[in-house]
Amino acid sequence: MLQKLDSLEEKYNEITELMSKPEIIGDPSQFQKYARAHSELDEIVLQYREYKSVLEQIKDTREMMAEEQEDEFRLMLEEEMDSLRDRKKQLEEKLRIMLLPKDPDDDKSVIMEIRAGTGGEEAALFANDLFRMYSRYAESQGWKIDIMDSHFTDIGGIKELIFVVDGPGVYSKLKYESGVHRVQRVPTTESGGRIHTSAATVAVLPEAEEVEVAIDPNELRVDVYCSSGPGGQSVNTTQSAVRITHLPTGLVVTCQDEKSQHKNKAKALRVLRARLKEVLEEEKNAELAGARRSQVGTGDRSERIRTYNFPQGRVSDHRINLTLHKLDSILEGDLKEIIEALIAHDQAERMKQVE
Repeated sequence: MLQKLDSLEEKYNEITELMSKPEIIGDPSQFQKYARAHSELDEIVLQYREYKSVLEQIKDTREMMAEEQEDEFRLMLEEEMDSLRDRKKQLEEKLRIMLLPKDPDDDKSVIMEIRAGTGGEEAALFANDLFRMYSRYAESQGWKIDIMDSHFTDIGGIKELIFVVDGPGVYSKLKYESGVHRVQRVPTTESGGRIHTSAATVAVLPEAEEVEVAIDPNELRVDVYCSSGPGGQSVNTTQSAVRITHLPTGLVVTCQDEKSQHKNKAKALRVLRARLKEVLEEEKNAELAGARRSQVGTGDRSERIRTYNFPQGRVSDHRINLTLHKLDSILEGDLKEIIEALIAHDQAERMKQVE
């Protein structure tokens, strides 16, 4: 670990020196390239320097303890040594985590898909609750949401909703949300007060850039039609809705939320590109003998990951055996505790593999 950290610090120092050279300062594109590389190394190098400083302090304190005769001062030095050892352990843990290979998709925006599962109208209403939850969480993070395609029921439930969440580090936090979300509650339409179990599926796809997934226009079939509202009611008399079929894979994407056919096509292509990236990732992971994008579950849409129990006011994440009795605040977008626990579990699992 120390050898790797020494190498990163050396690289950091080289970049710092290069950024002070007139020829680099005078070339905005070159300076920006080095500034980005410098920024990526900044945190880990600063932590490593603090770690080396703590090691030096431990060495000095040990020498002072060997020379000190008075019990009172020896006791003070022992307390300081305990504190330094604790800090050394904390920094070693943090540095190991920072050295873990980074998911190349972590900084990307995502395309999320929410669909009502088993449970009829109640499942569709729960799907709407999930969208509200993610919307509130995105708002708290300063992210932007853009709806790509939507299909609602007559009473405001969601049959299917596809939307983009734009912002820095979106995928790093939302990637653990893929799977089946289950709800247990008494539906408003239930007169007998019986608890029903319904479900909705969530898919989180990192947005794919054009250089990652090239789409041949000759392999697409593009159909246009009039968009419709709840219950199939026509809300747009012009043919602005777009359906794109990727012929080699059979993937179909529709988009009708914009009044412009051109905008709907552009949005549909964003979704298609993300889905094609997912297909390619799944093929690659299958070849790597069970390798996973995330250690916290498979990311499979059919995997039950979380239960929202209204009578008990609790939310349980089944992958990490975490139960929180704060259902109301979680549904209002307070996902911080769940997401941090999932990230910590993921890091711990990956550290086991490295060791």
